[in-house]
Amino acid sequence: MIGKDENNDDAAYIGEAEVIADRLAYHIANRDFWNEVLFFGSKDQYLNKAGVKYLENRLYELAMSAGRYVIDQNIPTRPELSEAEKAELEEFLSNIKVLTASLGHRIFESLEETVEQNETRQHILFCKNGAGASGIGSPSTEGFIMYKDSLLMMAEQPSLPQGIVMERHKMLSEGILQIENGFYKLTKDYIFTSSSRAAAATLARSASGPIEWKTEEGVQLKYLEI
Repeated sequence: MIGKDENNDDAAYIGEAEVIADRLAYHIANRDFWNEVLFFGSKDQYLNKAGVKYLENRLYELAMSAGRYVIDQNIPTRPELSEAEKAELEEFLSNIKVLTASLGHRIFESLEETVEQNETRQHILFCKNGAGASGIGSPSTEGFIMYKDSLLMMAEQPSLPQGIVMERHKMLSEGILQIENGFYKLTKDYIFTSSSRAAAATLARSASGPIEWKTEEGVQLKYLEI
């Protein structure tokens, strides 16, 4: 089940059921955060109760690890299964991940999985200035990932777009940024919608991502995107 929590953050509940209609009726009466439901099943009794419980536990683990959605529930128990059974269920699990993402919900996909995979590119890039700002990031299929522990300038220049000012302040209020030694420090990996937005947030001024983001050797991102 997918929706928004009281803080307007993406939220989800992961569960299992033998009769979907009955389970949904229960959640309609007892949970009000959700407005969409995705469910997966199998034909010919391919999945037994133990297999379903295993998938429930693994999906919970993946969602918690990805950290994209608020998951407020008890940890589902994982049954003991043979290695052959686990291998078969992991294949089923990979199909669930692909289908869920294709429906627009990357609940089970970590940020690292979105990094563009191209052997001709150096994916670890840096955005720095003489004042001590130090952003570390990578191009992503969703935009641009800035990695945990990046340091962002605190003092905002007049050229910094208001939308990025608001995004930085929101990140600060949510604990994604914290003040440390005169800088904003990123407490977790974070996706910006573009490399330019990531660069501007780091330098606290208007900035061009393709120019500001560079490899360790100093090659600008714009040359890597050719």
